[in-house]
Amino acid sequence: MRFWLSRRSEVPIREQLVTQIVLGILSDDLQPGRRLPSTREMARRFHVHSNTVSAAYRQLEQERWVEFRRGSGIYVRRSKPQIPLTTALSLDQLIAALFRSAREIGTPLKALRSRLKQWLALQPPDHFLLIEPDAELRRIVVAEMQQTVSLPVLSCSIEGCTPEVQAGAIAVVLPSKAERVGKVLPAGADLLVLRVRSVTDSIAPWLPARSDSLVGVASRWRDFLKSARTMLVAAGFDPEGLMLRDATKPGWEKGLQQAAAVVCDSFIATKIPKNCRVISFPLLSEASLAELRQFEEFIAEPLAVKL
Repeated sequence: MRFWLSRRSEVPIREQLVTQIVLGILSDDLQPGRRLPSTREMARRFHVHSNTVSAAYRQLEQERWVEFRRGSGIYVRRSKPQIPLTTALSLDQLIAALFRSAREIGTPLKALRSRLKQWLALQPPDHFLLIEPDAELRRIVVAEMQQTVSLPVLSCSIEGCTPEVQAGAIAVVLPSKAERVGKVLPAGADLLVLRVRSVTDSIAPWLPARSDSLVGVASRWRDFLKSARTMLVAAGFDPEGLMLRDATKPGWEKGLQQAAAVVCDSFIATKIPKNCRVISFPLLSEASLAELRQFEEFIAEPLAVKL
């Protein structure tokens, strides 16, 4: 079996070597009892430090793929370890089988790469990607989206929105960032602009306010704390009766049990002590959440037809 190690890859050399040997064992390219090249031989062949090869072999031994025989060398074990394969390794196994089959029928690597690009372009997106510079706001919006859709919801900053991160994603953004985000996406790329819930609609169920109520306000997002305080005071709540809690600070939960209720965002709602009454103020509008569900159903329809 031939090994290929790339110094230009983001994957460490040790991990490249471990993965290739494991895939070779799984595909029976490396038969049980097969002697592997010595540490010195591998280091000389690929111009890498012998410690790198030794670390790879030690990992393979610990995971029971190979065994060391004193005075003889490193050998593939007679039996494969009875452990479930990780998702990444299972995927590597499928990809390795594809490349091996392509070589067997004489397909040039350039042709295979071209066909793979075409197939990838035909695949529907498999996750939502929220693009938002404020990390704490991302937590809140992702939590609300994930409660509504079944596809995974990932997030990134505008600076971190690289082509690799965008791959296979349905880009979504809050209204205030739509113009900035549109500039980092490829021309013609879809961008769903989320709509924010009306403040009046959010607070209406809790009016009229009782002036003697002690109310907690909790969030990791400072803008939420400021906005919630302003909104509650305008609705008639006593400013002195508001307990503001920055959830990024240790011990933020202390004293919340004394409040009649705790106003919070959708993300921090799951972190509030269980004996507290929680009033969660969703950020996204119902119309926007409905649009996300419709979009998800739309991209799933072609798959259902094929099946």
